[in-house]
Amino acid sequence: MPISRYALVTYVRNSVGEFVEELRRELHPTKVHPAAHLTILPPRELPGTEIAALEFLEDACSHVIPFHVELGDVETFLPTTPTVFLQVKRAAYRMRELHDQLSGKLCCDESWPYIPHLTIVKTERDEEARAAYQIARERWAQFFGSRQVPVEELMFVREVDGDWQDVAPVPLGRRQLSSKL
Repeated sequence: MPISRYALVTYVRNSVGEFVEELRRELHPTKVHPAAHLTILPPRELPGTEIAALEFLEDACSHVIPFHVELGDVETFLPTTPTVFLQVKRAAYRMRELHDQLSGKLCCDESWPYIPHLTIVKTERDEEARAAYQIARERWAQFFGSRQVPVEELMFVREVDGDWQDVAPVPLGRRQLSSKL
């Protein structure tokens, strides 16, 4: 039986998310793309059960005050991997702190150092990534909407046969709200 992998993301459901999803369809029209998201915990196997991980996430995240990040320039991870992304320009440290806090209990050997970003496209070849990078830079320069993304609710997701499925939402700051009531 294959072992499931899990991740923790926040969906980008605003004009930035719409922009990224449209750009993905333009750059790679034959591929099915996941919803635009920022990853807090990259894919990993769980050290325990799914239920135990979700209970930990709900408790830990209930103490975290929701925040906003601002996206910056289009960048690439070339030559390491042919991935084009939007950098997190403001409040990236908040994402790193949350990643580090949650990684303690849900640790794994991550393949890459954690860098907060929003993936635009991952290609098969470096040349494709370079071409996508140029187009993405041009399109992003023409985007005049807000570049802020709220981080208020996370989604615990599970990989099943190469597809990612939502397991459960994990709101931030639930304890902060209940203590103010």
